[in-house]
Amino acid sequence: MKISQAFKFEAAHFLPGVPATHRCSRLHGHSYRVEVQLEGPVDAHTGFVVDFFDLEESFAGIMDALDHRCLNEVEGLGNPTAENIAVWIWERLKPGLRQISAVRVYETADCWAEFDGR
Repeated sequence: MKISQAFKFEAAHFLPGVPATHRCSRLHGHSYRVEVQLEGPVDAHTGFVVDFFDLEESFAGIMDALDHRCLNEVEGLGNPTAENIAVWIWERLKPGLRQISAVRVYETADCWAEFDGR
């Protein structure tokens, strides 16, 4: 069974790895959407793979670290591309959520990066 829960946060960033002429080299903001996907058996007693409330609790610290921040100032996110943000979130969730199978980070409604641990 696969389940997924979405989270939204607002943040600013700039991309230090692009040329100075690239528009993303300047400070700008996004309304990010993060989807956390879990995969595993459904518990016979609870009927859940993972309780969505438990997933929200696991994500709370990540939300606090990212929401309304300049992502370049967040430890471990000096180059906060969608790809790097997805890996950063995965690394923080995986120890407590063994069922995690993917993290998808949307910078816009049309642009996203997904990390599945590989």
